[in-house]
Amino acid sequence: MRIGVDVGGTKILAVAVDDSGREVARLRRPTGWGGDAVADGVAAVVADLAGRAGPAGRASTVSVGVGVPGQILPDSGVVEHALNLGIERYDLAGALTQRLGIPPAIDNDVRYAAVGARALRGGGGSLAYLNLGTGIAAGIVDESGLRRGARGAAGEIGHVPVDPNGPLCRCGQRGCIEALAGGGAVAERWGRQHPLPVAAVFDAADAGDVRAEELRAGLVRGVVAAVRLLVLTTDVDAVVLGGGIAALAGRLLVPVRTALAASAKASPFLRSLHLDERVELVPAGIPVGALGAALAAHAEPEPAGAPPIEAWQGAESPAAR
Repeated sequence: MRIGVDVGGTKILAVAVDDSGREVARLRRPTGWGGDAVADGVAAVVADLAGRAGPAGRASTVSVGVGVPGQILPDSGVVEHALNLGIERYDLAGALTQRLGIPPAIDNDVRYAAVGARALRGGGGSLAYLNLGTGIAAGIVDESGLRRGARGAAGEIGHVPVDPNGPLCRCGQRGCIEALAGGGAVAERWGRQHPLPVAAVFDAADAGDVRAEELRAGLVRGVVAAVRLLVLTTDVDAVVLGGGIAALAGRLLVPVRTALAASAKASPFLRSLHLDERVELVPAGIPVGALGAALAAHAEPEPAGAPPIEAWQGAESPAAR
């Protein structure tokens, strides 16, 4: 059995899949604050899912993959700069191996979402998963696997500036893709309290609010720039839009495709790339991050003397004992 865990700022979402990649169970719980609390939460959901499989599942080989925000040092399982989890630097792989008795696969959550999106899309080929949430980042995957880069920063396109006169970004530059299209930046410039601020901006724009129309146009421009950048630098077969903003579905996809087609009219080269036809939406309701983490996980032998996974059920954190 493979278990994939997607760690977010407010919730941990985990799925178990069988050998064919079919989801057989799903579980979520709130995310704790700080490295040890995050490790405790992940270990608890893994133990719960393994336990739900019954004795046969516990006796079988279990592999665990965990997608987490922040920068992941390649081949280390060390998480850095996951500030929305209260983590500056933390050896998550080591902490989970201590708790579960098996070494997990650890990677950036957006990269694992790319793996999940590619599996759902089928047909092989290459894919960039463009996560449109509070921030902007991409995961890139093809037949050879995930592209991580020398320092684990491949796909961090949110802070590529595309408009020198654009809004100030939290990174200190102006006109970054994230400053235009990131949900956090849009909500901040909108300045009105709403549980779904980007959707509220689109609604207000539809109603003729001039400020909302400007924000919506900037968001679309940022997404268009991200798609163009990903295709021109990696030539992936498809760019799949995911994350909370992608829940706007056609209200986002249609103007993005329209803008890509319009911008290509003056360039035979861009027209030949068919950028507008290479943008898709991730299927709704499927936890692609957790699914990708499960599919990317590889079973490893248990270290001698390590506690079995089911022993973690209800146990205290090692740090709390």
